[in-house]
Amino acid sequence: MDELREVLLNATKEAGKIILHYFDGAFKIDHKDGINNLVTEVDKLAEDKIIKIIRATFPSHSIISEEVGEMIKPSDYQWIIDPIDGTVNFAHGIPICCVSIGVLHHNELVLGTVYNPMMNELFFAEKGKGATLNGQPIKVSTKSNFKTAFLVTGFPYNWPESEQHPIKVFEKLVLEGLPVRRLGSAAIDLCWVACGRFDGFWEYNLQAWDVAAGYLIVQEAGGKITDFEGEPADAFTKQTLATNGLIHDAMLNVIKRKI
Repeated sequence: MDELREVLLNATKEAGKIILHYFDGAFKIDHKDGINNLVTEVDKLAEDKIIKIIRATFPSHSIISEEVGEMIKPSDYQWIIDPIDGTVNFAHGIPICCVSIGVLHHNELVLGTVYNPMMNELFFAEKGKGATLNGQPIKVSTKSNFKTAFLVTGFPYNWPESEQHPIKVFEKLVLEGLPVRRLGSAAIDLCWVACGRFDGFWEYNLQAWDVAAGYLIVQEAGGKITDFEGEPADAFTKQTLATNGLIHDAMLNVIKRKI
């Protein structure tokens, strides 16, 4: 595990250097499956660096990464990579974006890093060993009064037609009189729940690379993650509810309630 951890941290920091170098500068921007779903040349440069570092030590490991897709090999290990989570923020010079890398062993998250080089915040978790921010232990908030909860969310590019439509859920929680923020990076949202800045986060239709590292960081910080029905969620679940655990049931009740 020591070597795995060392490679993970090295890949994360090296990608962060690339992001910081180009931040608020000139770079090429393209579009993916929607006019506002952006990808930059920096995403690809950071991704290339991460994959090269992983392959140098673990050439047989599987990789799922946002820009190159799946590089599946017959391995017990799988790396899930988002070279820049919050690309739209990055493209507009907003420093709420990060490198996010999770490592699975036998389909179980064992390591995770989320690194925002502009804010110099490196979140890290190892299964069973807690979560840290810049090497210092972190814990979720201790707030139990849902009426005073501080929440964060995000909106997908593709919207579901259901009672759990993102705007409908947003409306329910706002009508509770709760303060809700939208930062533009699910990985950072999760980490800010983990360190107690937010009490809860929910979003629909996230991808594994958006949440894999953040899930482990929240769980190791003492938080709880489920889908919108209260069932356990993993990195491939399309509904995310992450809280300090104390307000979880109250949030679920509002999400599932008909207006």
